[in-house]
Amino acid sequence: MKDYYYFLGISHDASSEDIKKAYRKLSLKYHPDKNENDDFFADRFREIQEAYETLNDKSRRYSYDQNLESHQKSFRYHIPPSIKTFTANKIHAKKGEEIIISWQTQNADVVKVLPFGLEKPYGERTFKITEFKDGKFQILLHATNSLLHKTVVQGITITQVFESEGEKFRDRTEELFRSQPKTAANPKGQPKIMRIIVAAVLLVVAIYFLIKSFSN
Repeated sequence: MKDYYYFLGISHDASSEDIKKAYRKLSLKYHPDKNENDDFFADRFREIQEAYETLNDKSRRYSYDQNLESHQKSFRYHIPPSIKTFTANKIHAKKGEEIIISWQTQNADVVKVLPFGLEKPYGERTFKITEFKDGKFQILLHATNSLLHKTVVQGITITQVFESEGEKFRDRTEELFRSQPKTAANPKGQPKIMRIIVAAVLLVVAIYFLIKSFSN
């Protein structure tokens, strides 16, 4: 069951004014129009609206509090939270490359995946890394049992893969090859002799970097 008080960052005995202040602050921060319609911010904004509409209505808040209390009593909150799995499909990636992470927690009523935010106790997320810090991108899974005030944390570090000199040379050569004008000898592309020369150059470069890697 969702903890709307946690979504708004307020206590369970918060006043109506506290609820309104928290909602105004968070709605400005997560509004999709201010975040290029990013799916993450759109999801957080919907959760904030859902929390506000429930807690700002006295009758709905009373019913919600009753259900929340019943849920907490039936749940095994006396057992500390744990993380069963937290994995990524790759730990080495280039900038802009797609990453898939998945997780499963137990006995946790509040689950966060940073830097993304609140998530379900188990799930999967696909994203692309646009920026690395010092060649690394860290993802943290927080699983919290709010009644026991205990949190377990597990991290995954994605290491940036830089384009090698050989790849750069190959890309530049292929780009040069593609940019050459078509000829009567080969209306679909390069003359045969040009293709042979380019292939030979690429082979020599590949052998050079292979020998260099073994010597290191």
